[in-house]
Amino acid sequence: MKKVVLTREEIKIHLDITEDVLNEWEKIKLLKPDGVTKDKLPFYSKHTVENGINIKNLLDLGYLLSDVQRIIRKVGLPKLGTALKEPAHLNEFLTVGYLAERVGVSPRAIKHWEDKGIIEPDMRSEGGFRLYSENYIYLCQLIRDLQLFGYSLEEIKKISHHFRDFLSIKASLKIHAKEETEKKLNEMLQKIHVFFEKMELFKEGMNRWEGLLKKKKKEIMSLRTRNRKRSDLKEEG
Repeated sequence: MKKVVLTREEIKIHLDITEDVLNEWEKIKLLKPDGVTKDKLPFYSKHTVENGINIKNLLDLGYLLSDVQRIIRKVGLPKLGTALKEPAHLNEFLTVGYLAERVGVSPRAIKHWEDKGIIEPDMRSEGGFRLYSENYIYLCQLIRDLQLFGYSLEEIKKISHHFRDFLSIKASLKIHAKEETEKKLNEMLQKIHVFFEKMELFKEGMNRWEGLLKKKKKEIMSLRTRNRKRSDLKEEG
């Protein structure tokens, strides 16, 4: 299940606070982003919203910001039982634009692959803001390669599912039952065997084209040289 995150604008709406208030709370470390994307955009979790609501409740009861700071340091926020923790995995996630730049495609291509079910964001905000892990840089590069090799998007979608299954199983063998994991791994090995066979055909074709292009390049350059040496006078005969 994808994590739900909030952008800076969305958390201000949820807490009904201004940019100045949020800046002040972050400056004195009452609230912190739960993460920051590679292109420095902060994002927040529902847990942070709960913290913000409790901070507002304390302020409404007449506590000063300095009082709230002391409460958090000593006992944590009401109902949550623990103080705010340092956000984990900062700078891990990528926005659509940053991912597209790293892969060398347009943001529209990333969104199209998502619409086709080939990739899925790791996190999504209520307003549609999407974040991807760094694994997607490599996966999207593979998708681009497969398109160059003539694979259809439907074929690429199946391959993408295998890739994501591999990452899940690698992270934890217990994510699926033993029999299901065995089945998935066998399917991956079979696909790899098919790829090796196709790669040999691609190599043969590429060698043919490389030889042809080198030969024709020399011939074309020779013709160009001869053409430049031609006299402007009309050739006899």
